[in-house]
Amino acid sequence: MSDESAVDRTPEQPLDRSLEKRRLEQEKKDERKVWYFLAYFLFGIHIVAFVMIYAVRHAK
Repeated sequence: MSDESAVDRTPEQPLDRSLEKRRLEQEKKDERKVWYFLAYFLFGIHIVAFVMIYAVRHAK
């Protein structure tokens, strides 16, 4: 029985590695997108804050 399960696993093993490799690549891309989103968000908050500071200081 153990020989049959080993024979069944060998064709799946390269497929599993390929799927794992693709999953890791996709995870890396997704993580990079999250960091870009965070950077743009924080940059936008600072722009809004500077505009508000300017508006308050120049209000009459």
